[in-house]
Amino acid sequence: MSEIKRAEGDFTTEAARFVSRQLELAMLLEVSAYPKPGNVHRTRNYSETRFEHFLASAVAARTHFERAAEIGILASRRQISLKEAHVGRTIRDAMIDIMNSHRGGNTSLGTVILLVPIAVAAGMTMAWNPRHLSLAGLRRNLKQVLRSTTAADAVALYEALAHVRPGGLGHVPELDAKDRASRRKVLQLGFNLRDIARLVAHRDSVCMELVSDYKTSFEVGYPYLRRELARTGDLNEATVNTYLKILSEIPDTLIARKTSLRRARWVTTRARRVLALGGLSTRRGMKEIEILDNKLRTQPNLLNPGATADMTASVLALAMLSGYRP
Repeated sequence: MSEIKRAEGDFTTEAARFVSRQLELAMLLEVSAYPKPGNVHRTRNYSETRFEHFLASAVAARTHFERAAEIGILASRRQISLKEAHVGRTIRDAMIDIMNSHRGGNTSLGTVILLVPIAVAAGMTMAWNPRHLSLAGLRRNLKQVLRSTTAADAVALYEALAHVRPGGLGHVPELDAKDRASRRKVLQLGFNLRDIARLVAHRDSVCMELVSDYKTSFEVGYPYLRRELARTGDLNEATVNTYLKILSEIPDTLIARKTSLRRARWVTTRARRVLALGGLSTRRGMKEIEILDNKLRTQPNLLNPGATADMTASVLALAMLSGYRP
């Protein structure tokens, strides 16, 4: 019996480490992809937020992804309840460590919000079949994870927001994250993480992913990334074109909150034009990317498509977990 328990423990540790490595890699690959118009990448920085700050963020997040995956494995084996997954607390703790790991401010809140539930669901998916991670199974488990979150998870997310203080948060008419009284109301109402996300999904793409069971990641971004990888054989090219694909279909909600929906739609129209010219795969497309990048960098604190970058990281996480290797 002790040998069986030891073997189970070894598998749990190795599976959780596998998941965390893939999610860390997804974060590293997303920020490394270049040139992503309007965002930090390996050849462009902002004055206060630099490429190395994003690298530090990915490293700091890894241990939290590992713990989330371990919890998913235990929940799948019914050793704990999925309501004990503590998704919100993991997001909060990861962001505290990330903010302490560098001096570049909030680099990764949206990405961490998306990747922590994926880590739990990946652990659940691998619990019984460690040699293969089915994306269909992963998405089914993601639905369970999101629907099993609790009011304590929602409050922990509010605490993460208070710690990080992301730009462009704005104001919502009910249960506003900046209102400390909202935390008590969330507990009284019993609203979980998904309930809170639903309140702002119309103005936040990351929250829309939580509400829609990652519709953009699974149904738009990942299929497009796979086709681009098959066509180009180049991960950087495929990643940038996937980023442009998401941006061309979904106006970036960070830009919309900081400026206006009209400006966000203008960026979407320009991204669509870039893709029509071939994206990173053609000289004309590359020239148009450079023009768009320069236009967005005239107002770097307002016109950075951060929500699009978050969803690109989510797409890359799916690719890494399903077996793609750079």
